[in-house]
Amino acid sequence: MNVHIITVGDEILIGQITDTNSAWIGQILNRHGARIERIVSVGDVHADIISALAISSSIADVVLITGGLGPTKDDITKKALADFFQVELQFSEPTYQRICRFFEQLGRSATEAHRQQCFMPENAELLYNKMGTAPGMLFRHGKTIIVSMPGVPYEMKYLMEHEVIPRLQQEFPGQPIGHRTLRTAGEGESRIAERLDDFEAHLPEGMKLAYLPKLGQVRLRLTYTGTTSVETDALLDAKAAELEALLPDIVYGYGEESPEMALGRLLKERQLRLGTAESCTGGHIAHLITSVPGSSAYFTGAIIAYSNEVKMKHLGVQSSTLQQHGAVSEATVQEMVRGLLKALDVDIAIAVSGIAGPDGGTPDKPVGTIWMAVGNRENIHTHLIRAGKDRLKNIEYASTMAIELTRRFILSVTPQR
Repeated sequence: MNVHIITVGDEILIGQITDTNSAWIGQILNRHGARIERIVSVGDVHADIISALAISSSIADVVLITGGLGPTKDDITKKALADFFQVELQFSEPTYQRICRFFEQLGRSATEAHRQQCFMPENAELLYNKMGTAPGMLFRHGKTIIVSMPGVPYEMKYLMEHEVIPRLQQEFPGQPIGHRTLRTAGEGESRIAERLDDFEAHLPEGMKLAYLPKLGQVRLRLTYTGTTSVETDALLDAKAAELEALLPDIVYGYGEESPEMALGRLLKERQLRLGTAESCTGGHIAHLITSVPGSSAYFTGAIIAYSNEVKMKHLGVQSSTLQQHGAVSEATVQEMVRGLLKALDVDIAIAVSGIAGPDGGTPDKPVGTIWMAVGNRENIHTHLIRAGKDRLKNIEYASTMAIELTRRFILSVTPQR
Protein backbone atom coordinates (compact mmCIF):
# COMPACT_ATOMS: atom_id res chain seq x y z
CA MET A 1 0.00 0.00 0.00
CA ASN A 2 1.62 3.23 -1.20
CA VAL A 3 0.34 6.34 0.57
CA HIS A 4 0.54 10.07 -0.16
CA ILE A 5 -0.30 12.63 2.53
CA ILE A 6 -1.57 16.11 1.63
CA THR A 7 -1.78 18.69 4.40
CA VAL A 8 -3.85 21.80 3.72
CA GLY A 9 -3.39 25.16 5.40
CA ASP A 10 -1.50 28.43 5.00
CA GLU A 11 -0.54 28.17 8.67
CA ILE A 12 1.70 25.18 7.87
CA LEU A 13 3.47 26.87 4.97
CA ILE A 14 4.27 30.06 6.89
CA GLY A 15 5.55 28.11 9.90
CA GLN A 16 2.77 29.19 12.25
CA ILE A 17 2.17 25.57 13.21
CA THR A 18 4.24 22.42 12.81
CA ASP A 19 2.81 19.55 10.79
CA THR A 20 2.73 16.84 13.44
CA ASN A 21 -0.17 15.07 11.70
CA SER A 22 1.98 13.68 8.89
CA ALA A 23 4.59 12.34 11.31
CA TRP A 24 1.93 10.55 13.35
CA ILE A 25 0.18 9.15 10.26
CA GLY A 26 3.50 7.93 8.88
CA GLN A 27 4.36 6.11 12.09
CA ILE A 28 1.02 4.39 12.55
CA LEU A 29 0.59 3.37 8.90
CA ASN A 30 4.14 2.04 8.72
CA ARG A 31 3.29 -0.39 11.50
CA HIS A 32 0.49 -1.71 9.30
CA GLY A 33 2.75 -2.36 6.32
CA ALA A 34 2.13 0.88 4.41
CA ARG A 35 4.83 2.81 2.56
CA ILE A 36 4.60 6.60 2.77
CA GLU A 37 5.87 7.80 -0.60
CA ARG A 38 5.16 11.51 -0.43
CA ILE A 39 4.08 14.26 1.97
CA VAL A 40 2.89 17.50 0.38
CA SER A 41 1.76 20.71 2.07
CA VAL A 42 -0.42 23.17 0.16
CA GLY A 43 -2.01 26.46 1.17
CA ASP A 44 -5.67 27.36 1.29
CA VAL A 45 -5.73 27.76 -2.48
CA HIS A 46 -8.41 25.98 -4.51
CA ALA A 47 -6.22 25.28 -7.56
CA ASP A 48 -3.28 24.04 -5.47
CA ILE A 49 -5.44 21.51 -3.63
CA ILE A 50 -6.86 20.17 -6.90
CA SER A 51 -3.38 19.97 -8.45
CA ALA A 52 -2.01 18.03 -5.48
CA LEU A 53 -5.00 15.66 -5.64
CA ALA A 54 -4.54 15.06 -9.36
CA ILE A 55 -0.86 14.19 -9.01
CA SER A 56 -1.18 11.98 -5.93
CA SER A 57 -4.32 10.12 -7.04
CA SER A 58 -2.56 9.11 -10.28
CA ILE A 59 0.32 7.49 -8.37
CA ALA A 60 -0.74 6.35 -4.89
CA ASP A 61 -3.00 3.58 -3.67
CA VAL A 62 -4.20 5.85 -0.86
CA VAL A 63 -4.27 9.65 -0.54
CA LEU A 64 -4.86 11.08 2.93
CA ILE A 65 -5.79 14.77 3.25
CA THR A 66 -5.84 16.71 6.52
CA GLY A 67 -7.15 20.23 7.07
CA GLY A 68 -9.61 22.66 5.57
CA LEU A 69 -12.86 21.10 6.80
CA GLY A 70 -13.83 23.67 9.42
CA PRO A 71 -16.83 26.04 9.42
CA THR A 72 -14.94 29.20 8.36
CA LYS A 73 -14.55 30.63 4.87
CA ASP A 74 -10.87 29.75 4.61
CA ASP A 75 -11.71 26.04 4.90
CA ILE A 76 -12.09 25.16 1.23
CA THR A 77 -11.05 21.49 1.01
CA LYS A 78 -14.62 20.21 0.49
CA LYS A 79 -15.26 22.57 -2.43
CA ALA A 80 -11.93 21.60 -3.98
CA LEU A 81 -12.80 17.90 -3.61
CA ALA A 82 -16.22 18.41 -5.18
CA ASP A 83 -14.67 20.23 -8.14
CA PHE A 84 -11.96 17.58 -8.48
CA PHE A 85 -14.62 14.86 -8.73
CA GLN A 86 -16.92 17.15 -10.73
CA VAL A 87 -19.84 16.63 -8.35
CA GLU A 88 -22.16 18.94 -6.43
CA LEU A 89 -22.10 19.70 -2.70
CA GLN A 90 -25.01 18.02 -0.96
CA PHE A 91 -26.47 18.91 2.44
CA SER A 92 -26.08 16.17 5.06
CA GLU A 93 -29.05 16.36 7.41
CA PRO A 94 -27.71 13.63 9.79
CA THR A 95 -24.47 15.60 10.17
CA TYR A 96 -26.37 18.81 10.89
CA GLN A 97 -28.59 17.12 13.49
CA ARG A 98 -25.52 15.67 15.19
CA ILE A 99 -23.89 19.12 15.33
CA CYS A 100 -27.07 20.65 16.76
CA ARG A 101 -27.26 17.99 19.48
CA PHE A 102 -23.58 18.57 20.28
CA PHE A 103 -24.10 22.30 20.84
CA GLU A 104 -27.34 21.74 22.76
CA GLN A 105 -25.35 19.72 25.28
CA LEU A 106 -23.10 22.75 25.68
CA GLY A 107 -26.06 25.06 26.13
CA ARG A 108 -25.43 26.79 22.81
CA SER A 109 -26.90 26.87 19.32
CA ALA A 110 -25.25 25.85 16.07
CA THR A 111 -24.45 28.80 13.82
CA GLU A 112 -25.10 29.31 10.12
CA ALA A 113 -21.43 28.56 9.58
CA HIS A 114 -21.96 25.15 11.14
CA ARG A 115 -24.92 24.57 8.83
CA GLN A 116 -22.77 25.42 5.82
CA GLN A 117 -20.21 22.96 7.14
CA CYS A 118 -22.73 20.17 6.48
CA PHE A 119 -22.55 20.49 2.70
CA MET A 120 -20.47 17.56 1.45
CA PRO A 121 -19.43 16.29 -1.99
CA GLU A 122 -22.28 14.03 -3.05
CA ASN A 123 -19.97 11.06 -3.74
CA ALA A 124 -18.44 11.10 -0.24
CA GLU A 125 -18.78 8.23 2.21
CA LEU A 126 -19.00 10.06 5.55
CA LEU A 127 -16.84 8.81 8.41
CA TYR A 128 -18.17 9.40 11.92
CA ASN A 129 -16.04 11.85 13.90
CA LYS A 130 -16.80 11.42 17.58
CA MET A 131 -14.28 14.09 18.54
CA GLY A 132 -15.53 17.05 16.50
CA THR A 133 -18.15 18.54 14.19
CA ALA A 134 -16.56 17.79 10.80
CA PRO A 135 -16.95 14.20 9.57
CA GLY A 136 -14.21 12.50 7.61
CA MET A 137 -14.90 11.72 3.97
CA LEU A 138 -13.86 8.70 1.91
CA PHE A 139 -13.85 8.68 -1.90
CA ARG A 140 -12.95 6.15 -4.56
CA HIS A 141 -11.14 7.42 -7.63
CA GLY A 142 -10.39 4.52 -9.92
CA LYS A 143 -8.15 2.20 -7.89
CA THR A 144 -7.21 4.98 -5.46
CA ILE A 145 -8.85 5.63 -2.09
CA ILE A 146 -8.92 9.28 -1.04
CA VAL A 147 -9.71 10.21 2.56
CA SER A 148 -10.21 13.75 3.83
CA MET A 149 -9.96 14.43 7.57
CA PRO A 150 -9.94 17.47 9.87
CA GLY A 151 -6.57 19.00 10.64
CA VAL A 152 -7.18 19.07 14.40
CA PRO A 153 -4.79 16.33 15.61
CA TYR A 154 -7.09 14.58 18.09
CA GLU A 155 -9.92 14.49 15.54
CA MET A 156 -7.64 13.16 12.83
CA LYS A 157 -6.23 10.48 15.14
CA TYR A 158 -9.71 9.31 16.14
CA LEU A 159 -10.76 8.96 12.50
CA MET A 160 -7.55 7.16 11.54
CA GLU A 161 -7.77 4.65 14.37
CA HIS A 162 -11.52 3.97 14.29
CA GLU A 163 -12.56 4.55 10.68
CA VAL A 164 -9.69 4.76 8.21
CA ILE A 165 -7.21 2.06 9.22
CA PRO A 166 -9.85 -0.71 9.59
CA ARG A 167 -11.04 0.01 6.04
CA LEU A 168 -7.52 0.14 4.61
CA GLN A 169 -6.57 -3.15 6.27
CA GLN A 170 -9.48 -4.85 4.52
CA GLU A 171 -8.50 -3.43 1.14
CA PHE A 172 -4.70 -3.72 1.44
CA PRO A 173 -3.68 -6.68 3.65
CA GLY A 174 0.07 -6.05 3.29
CA GLN A 175 3.13 -7.69 4.80
CA PRO A 176 3.98 -6.70 8.38
CA ILE A 177 6.75 -4.12 8.82
CA GLY A 178 8.54 -4.25 12.16
CA HIS A 179 10.91 -1.87 13.92
CA ARG A 180 13.19 -1.98 16.93
CA THR A 181 14.72 1.27 18.12
CA LEU A 182 17.69 1.31 20.49
CA ARG A 183 18.50 4.58 22.27
CA THR A 184 22.14 5.58 22.77
CA ALA A 185 23.78 8.61 24.40
CA GLY A 186 27.26 9.99 24.75
CA GLU A 187 28.79 8.95 21.44
CA GLY A 188 28.49 10.41 17.94
CA GLU A 189 26.93 8.87 14.85
CA SER A 190 30.20 8.31 12.96
CA ARG A 191 31.91 6.54 15.86
CA ILE A 192 28.92 4.28 16.39
CA ALA A 193 28.89 3.46 12.67
CA GLU A 194 32.56 2.41 12.90
CA ARG A 195 31.73 0.06 15.77
CA LEU A 196 28.83 -1.44 13.84
CA ASP A 197 30.54 -1.83 10.46
CA ASP A 198 30.70 -5.64 10.62
CA PHE A 199 27.20 -5.88 12.13
CA GLU A 200 25.72 -3.90 9.23
CA ALA A 201 27.62 -5.94 6.66
CA HIS A 202 25.95 -9.14 7.92
CA LEU A 203 22.36 -7.95 8.34
CA PRO A 204 19.75 -10.37 6.96
CA GLU A 205 18.40 -9.57 3.52
CA GLY A 206 15.63 -7.02 3.76
CA MET A 207 16.73 -5.63 7.14
CA LYS A 208 17.96 -2.05 7.43
CA LEU A 209 19.75 -0.11 10.15
CA ALA A 210 19.11 3.65 10.31
CA TYR A 211 21.01 6.24 12.37
CA LEU A 212 18.84 9.04 13.78
CA PRO A 213 21.09 11.58 15.54
CA LYS A 214 20.06 14.22 18.04
CA LEU A 215 22.13 16.40 20.38
CA GLY A 216 24.05 13.99 22.59
CA GLN A 217 22.03 11.02 21.37
CA VAL A 218 21.67 8.63 18.43
CA ARG A 219 18.68 6.39 17.84
CA LEU A 220 19.43 3.12 16.06
CA ARG A 221 16.39 1.79 14.20
CA LEU A 222 16.22 -1.72 12.79
CA THR A 223 13.52 -2.27 10.15
CA TYR A 224 12.42 -5.55 8.61
CA THR A 225 9.50 -6.80 6.52
CA GLY A 226 8.75 -10.47 7.00
CA THR A 227 6.15 -12.85 5.68
CA THR A 228 4.47 -13.14 9.11
CA SER A 229 4.40 -11.07 12.28
CA VAL A 230 5.94 -13.94 14.24
CA GLU A 231 8.90 -14.17 11.87
CA THR A 232 9.36 -10.40 11.80
CA ASP A 233 9.30 -10.01 15.58
CA ALA A 234 11.60 -12.96 16.23
CA LEU A 235 14.30 -11.79 13.84
CA LEU A 236 14.12 -8.18 14.99
CA ASP A 237 14.34 -9.18 18.65
CA ALA A 238 17.41 -11.32 17.96
CA LYS A 239 19.24 -8.62 15.99
CA ALA A 240 18.32 -5.93 18.53
CA ALA A 241 19.81 -8.05 21.33
CA GLU A 242 22.95 -8.54 19.24
CA LEU A 243 23.16 -4.82 18.59
CA GLU A 244 22.80 -3.96 22.27
CA ALA A 245 25.55 -6.44 23.15
CA LEU A 246 27.90 -4.61 20.77
CA LEU A 247 27.20 -1.23 22.43
CA PRO A 248 26.74 -2.01 26.14
CA ASP A 249 28.38 1.23 27.25
CA ILE A 250 26.09 3.62 25.36
CA VAL A 251 22.70 1.88 24.92
CA TYR A 252 20.39 3.15 27.64
CA GLY A 253 16.95 2.07 26.44
CA TYR A 254 14.51 1.08 23.73
CA GLY A 255 11.68 2.68 21.79
CA GLU A 256 10.64 6.13 22.99
CA GLU A 257 12.57 6.03 26.27
CA SER A 258 14.48 9.28 26.87
CA PRO A 259 17.71 9.64 28.88
CA GLU A 260 15.78 11.16 31.78
CA MET A 261 13.32 8.25 31.75
CA ALA A 262 16.18 5.74 31.79
CA LEU A 263 17.87 7.59 34.66
CA GLY A 264 14.63 7.72 36.63
CA ARG A 265 14.08 4.01 36.18
CA LEU A 266 17.59 3.30 37.46
CA LEU A 267 17.22 5.62 40.45
CA LYS A 268 13.99 3.89 41.45
CA GLU A 269 15.57 0.46 41.08
CA ARG A 270 18.53 1.47 43.28
CA GLN A 271 16.35 3.49 45.69
CA LEU A 272 18.47 6.62 45.34
CA ARG A 273 17.69 10.31 45.73
CA LEU A 274 19.07 12.83 43.24
CA GLY A 275 19.61 16.60 43.13
CA THR A 276 21.15 19.05 40.66
CA ALA A 277 23.43 22.08 41.05
CA GLU A 278 23.21 24.03 37.81
CA SER A 279 24.93 27.12 36.53
CA CYS A 280 24.94 27.45 32.73
CA THR A 281 22.03 25.02 32.24
CA GLY A 282 19.83 27.21 34.43
CA GLY A 283 17.64 24.37 35.73
CA HIS A 284 17.18 22.58 32.40
CA ILE A 285 18.52 19.30 33.81
CA ALA A 286 16.00 19.48 36.65
CA HIS A 287 13.28 20.31 34.13
CA LEU A 288 14.06 17.19 32.08
CA ILE A 289 14.17 14.96 35.14
CA THR A 290 10.89 16.27 36.54
CA SER A 291 9.17 15.97 33.15
CA VAL A 292 8.98 12.23 33.87
CA PRO A 293 5.83 11.21 35.78
CA GLY A 294 6.66 9.88 39.23
CA SER A 295 10.00 11.71 39.45
CA SER A 296 9.15 12.85 42.98
CA ALA A 297 10.09 9.34 44.08
CA TYR A 298 13.77 10.02 43.36
CA PHE A 299 14.31 13.75 42.67
CA THR A 300 14.77 16.02 45.69
CA GLY A 301 15.42 19.43 44.14
CA ALA A 302 17.87 21.81 42.50
CA ILE A 303 20.03 24.80 43.32
CA ILE A 304 20.40 27.13 40.36
CA ALA A 305 23.80 28.58 41.24
CA TYR A 306 24.12 30.97 38.31
CA SER A 307 26.27 33.52 40.13
CA ASN A 308 29.49 32.93 42.04
CA GLU A 309 27.81 34.37 45.14
CA VAL A 310 25.19 31.60 45.09
CA LYS A 311 27.86 28.99 44.44
CA MET A 312 29.72 30.14 47.54
CA LYS A 313 26.73 30.82 49.83
CA HIS A 314 24.55 27.80 49.09
CA LEU A 315 27.00 25.21 47.77
CA GLY A 316 30.09 26.02 49.77
CA VAL A 317 32.36 26.65 46.79
CA GLN A 318 35.53 28.31 48.09
CA SER A 319 36.36 31.80 46.88
CA SER A 320 39.95 30.64 46.44
CA THR A 321 38.75 27.93 44.05
CA LEU A 322 36.88 30.46 41.95
CA GLN A 323 39.83 32.87 41.94
CA GLN A 324 42.41 30.22 41.09
CA HIS A 325 40.43 28.04 38.65
CA GLY A 326 37.37 30.06 37.67
CA ALA A 327 33.68 29.21 37.79
CA VAL A 328 34.05 27.02 34.72
CA SER A 329 36.49 24.44 35.99
CA GLU A 330 36.80 20.89 37.18
CA ALA A 331 37.58 22.05 40.72
CA THR A 332 34.45 24.20 40.91
CA VAL A 333 32.01 21.50 39.77
CA GLN A 334 33.59 19.06 42.21
CA GLU A 335 32.94 21.48 45.06
CA MET A 336 29.41 22.09 43.77
CA VAL A 337 28.74 18.35 44.02
CA ARG A 338 30.07 18.17 47.59
CA GLY A 339 28.03 21.19 48.58
CA LEU A 340 24.81 19.87 47.04
CA LEU A 341 25.17 16.51 48.77
CA LYS A 342 25.18 18.40 52.07
CA ALA A 343 22.61 21.05 51.22
CA LEU A 344 19.93 18.67 49.94
CA ASP A 345 21.02 15.47 51.70
CA VAL A 346 20.82 13.46 48.49
CA ASP A 347 22.56 10.25 47.47
CA ILE A 348 23.66 11.48 44.05
CA ALA A 349 24.47 15.02 42.92
CA ILE A 350 24.90 16.50 39.44
CA ALA A 351 26.80 19.77 38.93
CA VAL A 352 27.28 21.76 35.72
CA SER A 353 29.12 25.02 35.03
CA GLY A 354 30.06 26.36 31.63
CA ILE A 355 29.98 29.09 29.01
CA ALA A 356 26.75 28.61 27.06
CA GLY A 357 27.35 31.61 24.78
CA PRO A 358 27.07 33.27 22.44
CA ASP A 359 29.62 35.48 24.23
CA GLY A 360 31.66 35.26 27.41
CA GLY A 361 34.38 32.97 26.11
CA THR A 362 38.14 33.41 26.42
CA PRO A 363 41.07 31.88 24.49
CA ASP A 364 41.53 29.32 27.27
CA LYS A 365 37.81 28.71 27.76
CA PRO A 366 35.93 29.39 24.52
CA VAL A 367 32.15 29.44 24.23
CA GLY A 368 30.88 25.88 24.58
CA THR A 369 33.34 24.91 27.31
CA ILE A 370 31.27 23.09 29.93
CA TRP A 371 32.45 21.17 32.98
CA MET A 372 30.15 18.71 34.69
CA ALA A 373 30.48 16.39 37.66
CA VAL A 374 28.40 13.68 39.25
CA GLY A 375 29.11 12.04 42.55
CA ASN A 376 28.17 10.61 45.89
CA ARG A 377 29.95 10.89 49.23
CA GLU A 378 32.67 8.45 48.17
CA ASN A 379 33.29 9.22 44.49
CA ILE A 380 33.07 12.11 42.06
CA HIS A 381 33.40 11.71 38.30
CA THR A 382 34.03 14.75 36.09
CA HIS A 383 33.67 15.34 32.38
CA LEU A 384 34.54 18.20 30.03
CA ILE A 385 32.60 18.88 26.85
CA ARG A 386 33.43 21.41 24.17
CA ALA A 387 30.25 22.33 22.34
CA GLY A 388 29.51 25.03 19.75
CA LYS A 389 28.38 28.64 19.86
CA ASP A 390 24.59 28.17 19.90
CA ARG A 391 23.38 28.89 23.42
CA LEU A 392 20.21 26.77 23.45
CA LYS A 393 21.90 23.83 21.76
CA ASN A 394 24.74 23.98 24.27
CA ILE A 395 22.27 23.90 27.16
CA GLU A 396 20.37 20.98 25.65
CA TYR A 397 23.54 19.04 24.84
CA ALA A 398 25.06 19.62 28.28
CA SER A 399 21.84 18.55 29.99
CA THR A 400 21.64 15.32 28.00
CA MET A 401 25.29 14.54 28.66
CA ALA A 402 24.94 15.26 32.38
CA ILE A 403 22.01 12.87 32.66
CA GLU A 404 23.89 10.17 30.74
CA LEU A 405 27.01 10.71 32.87
CA THR A 406 24.86 10.23 35.96
CA ARG A 407 23.36 7.01 34.63
CA ARG A 408 26.83 5.58 33.93
CA PHE A 409 28.10 6.74 37.33
CA ILE A 410 25.30 4.93 39.15
CA LEU A 411 25.93 1.73 37.19
CA SER A 412 29.65 1.87 37.92
CA VAL A 413 29.73 2.68 41.63
CA THR A 414 26.33 1.92 43.16
CA PRO A 415 25.42 -1.71 43.88
CA GLN A 416 21.93 -2.88 43.11
CA ARG A 417 19.79 -3.20 46.26
